[in-house]
Amino acid sequence: MSQTGVPARASAVYLLDQILGEGSLMSELVGAGALDKLPVDDRARAARLALDTLRGLERADRILQKHLNKYPPLTVRNALRVGTVELCNGAAAHGVVNAMVELVARHQRLGHLKGLTNAVLRKVAADGPETWATLRVPRLPKWLRVPLVQAWGPEAMAAMEAAHFAGAPLDLTAKADADAVAKATGGMVLRSGSVRVANAGQVSTMAGFDAGDWWVQDAAAALPVRILAPQPGENVLDLCAAPGGKTMQLAAMGAKVTAVDDSAGRMARVKENLLRTGLKAQLIVEDARATTGHFDAILLDAPCSATGTIRRHPDLPHAKDGSEFGALIEQQERLIDHAWSLLNPGGRMVFCTCSLLPDEGEVQTDEALLRHPDMHVDEKALDLPGIDTSWRTAEGGLRLRPDYWPELGGMDGFYMVCLRKAA
Repeated sequence: MSQTGVPARASAVYLLDQILGEGSLMSELVGAGALDKLPVDDRARAARLALDTLRGLERADRILQKHLNKYPPLTVRNALRVGTVELCNGAAAHGVVNAMVELVARHQRLGHLKGLTNAVLRKVAADGPETWATLRVPRLPKWLRVPLVQAWGPEAMAAMEAAHFAGAPLDLTAKADADAVAKATGGMVLRSGSVRVANAGQVSTMAGFDAGDWWVQDAAAALPVRILAPQPGENVLDLCAAPGGKTMQLAAMGAKVTAVDDSAGRMARVKENLLRTGLKAQLIVEDARATTGHFDAILLDAPCSATGTIRRHPDLPHAKDGSEFGALIEQQERLIDHAWSLLNPGGRMVFCTCSLLPDEGEVQTDEALLRHPDMHVDEKALDLPGIDTSWRTAEGGLRLRPDYWPELGGMDGFYMVCLRKAA
């Protein structure tokens, strides 16, 4: 790791430039190699700095407003934001200020603003930490906050924003023995069976990673497969399968898995994880709506707004604007109908989305039930350890939110429902 911290901080500023200036997603940037030239430790540090800054962006901007007559160009503004978040969270002022001044000084067009950077961050170092603690929990942008308040109310919205600001611990799904994974990684087994690790370091260096004993998967994301409850030998279709956590769950439970996704790059990662864990599945790269065959059970984790994952992906509300909602909702409807045509009589399908919007969950189920007379909700499938009865919805599904399990560190927002086909 660089002793000056400049390379990691420069990469964090670059990520913010692309997210806030170009509407890029962090996962896409990292997948395209934005951090590949950094040492492993600096990669982790750059990603953490960018994520922490996105979570605290509103507070950082409020503090910086006091020290700026006008906003500087985006790159300098993002350097100031990263520096402010670091300073207000206890980083040594000398190291932060010097690194950010050097970072700006190196910039071909903006180097003349190094003096501004130095002056502003020294002022932030003096009064920022005290001010930081008095500011409200950062809020979601209005384009997303308004519909979520309409759906869940202002109190629930405030609780979800607090969960977003707090970030997320690392959750693991064990291939076999959750207790053994928890012991090896220093984690705890949650009521739902996932292993939660607080303050985890580099994932690839954790005990059991190379041996394939577990994979990273939020506790909420692990529930759809447990609700589907695949039996050994059953033919199970995993539609929209990447990044593959659910594929591995299905395979570990003994199912004959066919995993379909239209992204060759993402499916390459699924293949790598299957090899690491010693699990098997048939991988097909194609549009899910082109899939053929007949299956005993189907898992449809449909493309969605991903609004339930903001505690882990705080770039989402800044990189998006909600304009894709309508197209996503129509796509989900088509996928439900196509998947239903592939399900054997008497079979079951779990439809799920990592969304907080009822239009991508509860409403989709209501409308699907009207379209398919041979479809009914299997509410008994939700009778599992760790599932609170208050999470159940009127139509028989399960609604999870980031503010649930606050004492344990929350969970992703998710909707899921088990649908049975008449025999």
